[in-house]
Amino acid sequence: MERAVKGDWSLDESVERLKRLHYVLKRLYETLTARITGEPIYELKTAFSYHAYLCAEQVTLIRKRVSEMREPPLGLDKIPHAGLARLMDEVTAAPTTESLLMGVYELALPAVLRACKRLKEEAHPLADAPTVRIAKLMEFELAEAAQFGEAAIQQLVDSEIRETAALWLGILRQCLQAAGELDGTQATSGTQATSGTQATSGTQATSDDVPEPMHSREPYCFVKEPRRDERFQDSYNAGVNPEAFLYDERFLPRDKTLMMYYKRIREIDVPEMMASILVELGPQEPWEFHQEMMRQLWDEARHAMMGEVGFAAQGLDWRKIPINFTWSRNLNLQLDARERHGVLFFIEQGLMPRTGKRFEFEVGMQSGDPLSGLFQDFDWADEVLHAQIGRRWYVPRFSSLNEALSYGDECWSRVLSHWRAYREQGLTEHRNWWPELYQQACANWQVAPDPAALAYNKTYEDSRADLQKL
Repeated sequence: MERAVKGDWSLDESVERLKRLHYVLKRLYETLTARITGEPIYELKTAFSYHAYLCAEQVTLIRKRVSEMREPPLGLDKIPHAGLARLMDEVTAAPTTESLLMGVYELALPAVLRACKRLKEEAHPLADAPTVRIAKLMEFELAEAAQFGEAAIQQLVDSEIRETAALWLGILRQCLQAAGELDGTQATSGTQATSGTQATSGTQATSDDVPEPMHSREPYCFVKEPRRDERFQDSYNAGVNPEAFLYDERFLPRDKTLMMYYKRIREIDVPEMMASILVELGPQEPWEFHQEMMRQLWDEARHAMMGEVGFAAQGLDWRKIPINFTWSRNLNLQLDARERHGVLFFIEQGLMPRTGKRFEFEVGMQSGDPLSGLFQDFDWADEVLHAQIGRRWYVPRFSSLNEALSYGDECWSRVLSHWRAYREQGLTEHRNWWPELYQQACANWQVAPDPAALAYNKTYEDSRADLQKL
C-alpha cells in the first residue's frame, strides 16, 4: 500500500524505459547470434545460442507491452540515446572472445539487470502491473546468463587481457554514463536522452558526452566459416554414415542409440548455419521471424547438448569422436541465406513422416536406455515445432508447399560435399571411428559386440544425410 498510494509514475516514463531496454536487448540478441558460428569454444557457442534466445524472448515481451500503451506506431526502431548506440556498436565490434565476454557480461547485461530492478521497484505496482511482471521475468532469466558470463570471464580473462582492454572498457562505461545509465534514470546535466534516430548498427548519432568509437570504427564482419576448439578433432571426417546404420534392420536398438547420440551432438552445426540466416537476412524479415527462428536455433543447440550428455551417461568420451562440421561449412560458404533456409525447411519436413523423428523415438524406447527415449521424445516434439515454423515463414514465399520443398531439395543438391577433395587435400582420412566407439560401449555394457554392427563401414562419400545419392 505504501508504494501504491504514490502517484509518481506515468505511462510515458514506463514506455521510455521499456524502449531503452528493448533497444539494448535486441542489439544483444543480434550480437550474440552473430558470434555463434565463429566462436570456437563449445560451451560459449551453446551459451551464446541460449542467451541470444533469452534476449529475443524479452524483446518480444517488451514489444507486446509497449503496444498495449497507446503506442501505435511503436517507435521501436528508434535509437533512444546516442550513448546506448555507441555502447552496443562497440560491444558488437569486440575484437576477441575475451573482450566480447567483458562487454556483454560485465557492462551491457548488468546494466540491463539494474534497469529491470529499478523498473520493478519504481513502476506503479497496480496501474502498471503488467510492466512490473515482465521486469521481474527479465531480471530472473537474465541473472542466470550474467552469472554464467562472470564464470566464463574468470576462466578466460587474465590480468594481462584485462589491462589491454582497460581503455575500451572505460569507453563502454562512459557510454552508459552519457546515457544516464541504460534506463536514463541516472542522467546528469548534459546527458539528456536523444531519441528519434533510426536504430541501425554503426549509427553516427552523437552527443557531447558520448566517447568516440574505438573498435566500431570498422563494422563487425560476420564469420561464415564455423570454428571449433581443439577438442573437436578431425572435423572434416565424413567416414561414418549414422543414418544408414539407424535404418538398417539388422542392427539392435541398443547399438543404434550410439548413432543417435552422435547425430544429436553433431547438431551443433545447425546453430552455426542458422545464425548465418538470421544475420544475413537481418531487417529483411520482421521481428516475429527472428523470434521463432531463434527458438529453433536454441533447440538445435540443446539437441547437441543432449548428445553430449548421452555419451557421458554411457561412459563415452565424445572428444574421441570426429564431430563433422562440413554440413554447416559447405552450406554457409556455397549458398545464400534464402537457399540455406530452403535446405533447412526441406530437412525438417523430411523428419515428419513415420520414418523420421517418430522412428528415432521408437528406437530410443526400445533400446533399454531411458535417457535415449526421453531425449528423442522431446527432440521429436521440437522438430514438429520447427516444421511449423518453416511453414509460417518459408512456405509463403512460394506458390505451394511442393514448390517450397522442391526448391529446398534443389538447393541441397547443389551443395558440393567435397568428400574426396578433403581427403586429397590431407584434411581428413575419413577414418572409420565407429568400431572403436562401439567396442568401448560394449565393454561398458559387459556384452559381446555384434559382428555385423562392428563391421559397419558405410560413409558419406556418395550420399546425403537423407540417404539420397549425390
